[in-house]
Amino acid sequence: MTVLIITHSGDNESVELVAESIAQRGGSSFRFDTDRFPTEVQLVARYGETPEQLSLAADGHTLDLRDVSAVWHRRLNVGGQLPAGMDAQFRHAALGESRATVMGMIASLDAFRMDAEHLIRRAENKQLQIQIARAAGLDTPRTLITNDPAAVRALAATCKGGMITKMLSSFAIYEEGAEKVVFTNAVTKEDLSDLEGLRLCPMTFQEQVSKRLELRVTIVGERVLAAAIDSQTSARAAHDWRRDGARLAVAWQPYTLPPEVEEKLLRLMDYFELNYGAADLIVTPEGRHVFLEVNPVGEFFWLERHPGLPISAAIADVLLGHAKRRGKARG
Repeated sequence: MTVLIITHSGDNESVELVAESIAQRGGSSFRFDTDRFPTEVQLVARYGETPEQLSLAADGHTLDLRDVSAVWHRRLNVGGQLPAGMDAQFRHAALGESRATVMGMIASLDAFRMDAEHLIRRAENKQLQIQIARAAGLDTPRTLITNDPAAVRALAATCKGGMITKMLSSFAIYEEGAEKVVFTNAVTKEDLSDLEGLRLCPMTFQEQVSKRLELRVTIVGERVLAAAIDSQTSARAAHDWRRDGARLAVAWQPYTLPPEVEEKLLRLMDYFELNYGAADLIVTPEGRHVFLEVNPVGEFFWLERHPGLPISAAIADVLLGHAKRRGKARG
């Protein structure tokens, strides 16, 4: 069995971990760094002739795409290495045509996908996530998404424990070449007095939930693998553990979810027809498990080191058909 891994050359060790797990189970994998197409990777789709051809070639290796049994949709950056100095209109056209070629190739494969791009894009809708999570019985924070300052102040007045703000989309600011990620932040009285910026960009606001632990729950097929961190040991990580993520990476511990919470998370995944998702939850001092969001292509590599969750093995099992899959078997 051959797994096509859709990624880019700047991806992390997750790709190698899964490729190794696939090999250990007798399968093979082919890494497609989408940023190297069309500059370094060649794709041939020949129809209407005998024999027809559908192949991908990189670094002296050629894959007959008709042999692909599963696709791991990891990351996309099609055309990422196209010369920046190209005429802007030509570069835009090249990017569009390159992406259409790649996505058409992926869609044409008679193979299992983890997961299909249209399912990933739908599941990324955080507003839909909140509604479906609540319908599944999960506890969620009171949430407001708005560009109306009056609505923000009205919610803040009812949040006795405080209020936080965050972005719906992945967001970073670049200063002098350095990436500065926009994390979850507490809303201060000074912030509430000046909400003029909402006129230019809506934001997401939530009641602040007291934390005993933060959870990262990785769901692969029917397997639920949970880890916990006490983020409150770090002042920097009080509102978002990622602020001090490197230092806290070794502090993650295995965590056993209550069966009813696990069942509700699986119900959420059933709705979105996803075989993979990384969910973030909070455990309150009272023991409530509060769902924040699920990332359909969320990271997991640090949890393989600490606390040693077998996530890559679980991914390989689903890709090779050794474990139960969710949704349509192929296509």
